Amino acid sequence: MDTTNDATDETQDEAGEARSIRPEDQDPKLWRGNGWTARVIKNEDDDGWAVEMTCDGQSEPSLVGPWTMGRDKKNPKPLDASAFATLVKTANEVLARHVQQRRALLHRSVTTAAEGGARVRVDLDVVPDEDDPHAILTVHDAAGEVVARSRVPADFKLTTESARRWLQENAPEP
Repeated sequence: MDTTNDATDETQDEAGEARSIRPEDQDPKLWRGNGWTARVIKNEDDDGWAVEMTCDGQSEPSLVGPWTMGRDKKNPKPLDASAFATLVKTANEVLARHVQQRRALLHRSVTTAAEGGARVRVDLDVVPDEDDPHAILTVHDAAGEVVARSRVPADFKLTTESARRWLQENAPEP
């Protein structure tokens, strides 16, 4: 199987052009490409090795995990194209999970009945502003159109019942 044109085997050169990641251009303990840097480091917790994946432009690694010992049982196994591609995929998945988790913490949605029995979706989006934390409550009709939008306290607990009460007290005008 020929993987020379595989997207996981490309990186950007100084001019921003895509080029193949060539093992001969990489260090056995440091690989760069696809927006990531993999660095094999001494594991501070034991006598082994670890690998850290740092996204370009970030100061802290996004992923740190154990790394395999070499055949001499003293030095780390050198990084290679296959291992680097796997590390990049794993690091991207970790970042995607973090984004998904953050969205889940800041966004809630319930469906309830408005006055007249029409079904509406009520979304709560928390704005974690240090100076002015708040949330935006948005009501959507069955077609998905915004019927009402209002600012509420950041600690507003969105449930089907609280949405129904809010709709009764703040009924949007037709």
